[in-house]
Amino acid sequence: MEEGPRIVFLGTSLTEGYGLPSPEASYPARIGAMADSAGYRIQAVNSGVAGETSAGALARIEWVLSQDVDVLVLEMGANDGLRGIPPATLRENLEQLVDQTARTRPETPILLLAMEAPPNLGTEYAQQFRQVYADLAEHPQVHPGPFLLEGVAGVQELNQADGIHPTEAGHRRMARTVWPYLEPLLEAWHPEAQNEGGPSPPPPSTSGARTP
Repeated sequence: MEEGPRIVFLGTSLTEGYGLPSPEASYPARIGAMADSAGYRIQAVNSGVAGETSAGALARIEWVLSQDVDVLVLEMGANDGLRGIPPATLRENLEQLVDQTARTRPETPILLLAMEAPPNLGTEYAQQFRQVYADLAEHPQVHPGPFLLEGVAGVQELNQADGIHPTEAGHRRMARTVWPYLEPLLEAWHPEAQNEGGPSPPPPSTSGARTP
C-alpha cells in the first residue's frame, strides 16, 4: 500500500474541527502529522459531521464503509448526550455501527473513543451512558480508547467562546490523547516504526467532565 493505511475518523463536530481556522488544525489532521513524525505513512480521513448523533452516523456508515477503511476511529455520543437521548438508544446504534463494520470489513480494527454525558442529566444517566462504551469494548473488533476530551472539557483556554468546541490548542491536546491508542494499530503496516520500550497507553478515562 504505497500511500499507507487509510484511517477514517467518523465523528461529530469534535472530529470535524468546528470553528477552527482550517481543517489542518483538527485533531485527525494533527494525528496525521504525528504519525508522519513517528515514521508511519497514513491517510488521515476526516469524516466528522457537526451535529451528528449515533443515528446519523448509522445512516451513513454504509457509504463510509464502501471506501477503503483500514482503521475506523469512532467518536460518537456527544450529541446524543446533549439531546438527552436514552443510553439504550445510543447503545443500540453503536452496536449496529460496530456490527455493520465487522460484517463489511472484518479485518478493520475499530478504535472506540469514549464520551461522557453532561452532568445536568444526573448520575444514573451518566453511569448508564459510560457503561455503553465499556460494554462495546468487549467486542473482539473494538479497541477501547480514551475519553476524547480528557484535559480539555471544562478548560476555558482550550475551548472556543461557546465553551463546547475545542480551540486549536484543544485539538492538539486531543491528538496527544488519542495517539497512544492509535499507534499500536498502525504497526501492522509499519512494524519498523515501533518504539521499543516505549510507555504503554494510560487506561481509558472515567472522568465526569462535561461533554460538548
